[in-house]
Amino acid sequence: MARGLSAAELNKLARIGATARLGELEREIEALRRAFPGLSRAAASAPAAAAEPSSALKTKLAARVPRRGRRKPMSPAERKAVSERMKRYWDDRRKTHGK
Repeated sequence: MARGLSAAELNKLARIGATARLGELEREIEALRRAFPGLSRAAASAPAAAAEPSSALKTKLAARVPRRGRRKPMSPAERKAVSERMKRYWDDRRKTHGK
């Protein structure tokens, strides 16, 4: 018959799990430091700079990222041109693929 865990038992198991996870993370950090030896020195000397990109970098990144927004509505002539182009495309595709 299954029994529920008391708060103390649950807390003990949570602590064991957290300790195991902490050990895994520490091993992963050490592996990263071995793979990238300069990383730990750079992060230790300037933690704020590593966390926050410079304003020049922010500007450069912002210029590269396209703005999301609504697309300009198509005029009736543009819709007709797209329709004709797609009809030609599908006609050619049917001819080449045998359907």
